[in-house]
Amino acid sequence: MAFGSRTTETMTAADARLRLVDQLRAQGWITRPEVAAAFTAVPRHLFAPAGTSIESAYANDVVVTRRGSDGKATSSISAPWLQAHMVETAGLTPGARVLEIGSGGYNAALIAEIVGPTGTVVSVDIDAQVVTHAQQALARAGYPQVEVVHADGVHGHPAHGLWDAVLVTVEASDLPPAWTDQLSPAGRLVVPLRMRGNTRCLTLQSAGDHLTATASVQCGFVAMQGHGRNPARQVPLRGDDAVLTLDDDTTATNAEALRAALDGPRVEVSSTVTLDETNIDTIESLHLWLASQPRPYGVLRVDRDRTAGLLDPQDRFFCPTLLTSDSLAYLTMDRHDTTTWQLGGHGFGPHATKLAGDLMELTVAWDQQYRAGGGPDITVHPAGTRLPDTERTRLLVPRRHTLTAITWPETHH
Repeated sequence: MAFGSRTTETMTAADARLRLVDQLRAQGWITRPEVAAAFTAVPRHLFAPAGTSIESAYANDVVVTRRGSDGKATSSISAPWLQAHMVETAGLTPGARVLEIGSGGYNAALIAEIVGPTGTVVSVDIDAQVVTHAQQALARAGYPQVEVVHADGVHGHPAHGLWDAVLVTVEASDLPPAWTDQLSPAGRLVVPLRMRGNTRCLTLQSAGDHLTATASVQCGFVAMQGHGRNPARQVPLRGDDAVLTLDDDTTATNAEALRAALDGPRVEVSSTVTLDETNIDTIESLHLWLASQPRPYGVLRVDRDRTAGLLDPQDRFFCPTLLTSDSLAYLTMDRHDTTTWQLGGHGFGPHATKLAGDLMELTVAWDQQYRAGGGPDITVHPAGTRLPDTERTRLLVPRRHTLTAITWPETHH
């Protein structure tokens, strides 16, 4: 009886894996046969917490595996589409040596499938319980060759020499020297990097004296702990239901004035810019464009169910917001007709009308000049680097170890 039920579950899990692979292929996240084979082979449900259904384990979504005392996730299995993107862009091949920063087990198993028996996979995590869970799950799933190390990932793992790829599965605001120092000259660093409140999973390669991003996709990850911890400032506007993230030293706001602004009237504006199913993903580029402006800026996160009617931002996790000390305006997206959405803005506070107008002007400029392009160039330089002056719109994100530059293409009028 027990044997029969286990076989049924395994069959169901195998079917669920095939369904997931079909979905990831259809969406373009998986293009390489070896990545498809890894997703088909690795039993994701064995890495999920006990009691997780097969359906949930193989949904194209995050599975939280550990929460802190405040209830917030401190460890999770990333969404399959994002894991597929990371292993695809890392360019993993049989025999490759791969370091993973932030462990859960499942991602390391995918990597182990691709690099094969001649490859090396080491996964480092700062949380002892996460390490134990990953070790047990990897053993259960049949990947005892993956080494899971309890350490602060900020130091990398120098014991094994240089790595062909370093995959970081926690949100970082900076690149510790160890990650690049331990990367082989042709190696790739795949890292969710926070840049003025916007987190992008960047695939970085050496370009001489700096790194350049060959791929960038919007994402959300559990924040780094330990020596690499560098949280952005959080300004609660309505308790935890509406929080403004400020991720630079230049933006000064009056939290009380902003909270009071939400009690006043809401200014609503709309633009001529629309999106449909074929180009909805270009909104990521708009987010970075708005963050790249030399003006006070934040990112709004809301609980839509609890703030409906007051705050209805375009993105409930990372909504671009223009600021003054006592006013704000954020991006909105409303149904225009059955196939399209229209971009607009909501403003609050004494300067709401001006901010919302500026937001729409910038949105139209992006639509006319950058939407059809490939987005900005993203490069990472050693801290203190002096970049040549440029007429192009450019955001510089200075951190302790690095200077990240987001540089927009020249426009031709």
